[in-house]
Amino acid sequence: MQSAPELLSSVFGFDAFRPGQEEIVNAVIAGRNTLAIMPTGGGKSLCYQLPALVREGVTVVISPLIALMRDQVRGLREAGVAAGALTSGNTEEETDAVFRALDAGELKLLYMAPERLASGGTVNLLRRIGVGLIAVDEAHCVSQWGHDFRPDYLEIGKLRRALGVPLAAFTATADAETRAEIVSRLFDGQPPETF
Repeated sequence: MQSAPELLSSVFGFDAFRPGQEEIVNAVIAGRNTLAIMPTGGGKSLCYQLPALVREGVTVVISPLIALMRDQVRGLREAGVAAGALTSGNTEEETDAVFRALDAGELKLLYMAPERLASGGTVNLLRRIGVGLIAVDEAHCVSQWGHDFRPDYLEIGKLRRALGVPLAAFTATADAETRAEIVSRLFDGQPPETF
């Protein structure tokens, strides 16, 4: 198994971390609940994609942005990383291929839209495939104070409890009220390591 710095170079093509990334990556790899507030373009996705390759099990990435998920899956596959997405934007063939790869134990990253969490079979599926980490992109969507509130995001805290795995939440925007709501809803009020 390659180390995080080796994977940074061999898979992602970077010689060094951007400022702040290495500390976040190390916290996520170590399995600590993490909240990272990073500017847009600050390299949030690397902070869960790289740990996914180091940690055991499948990393589930929950994001409301279907186009972004598709781009990330495409980029990861081009880099040789086994990734797939279950979203409403999938064709039936794409969804079938993801389920086959999950059943075969081939995926390291599974991207999901938050709406899928409401499906009764989702928790059982995630238990069956051996999820080791939940990553939440656009974590501010959990906040009813924000303009991007998504009710499906309220299921993520329940999912974390059901699976008993660490959670890493990422957002570019979070005032004090929003941060408090993220901690309450995603981490049951137990303060995560915050960056």
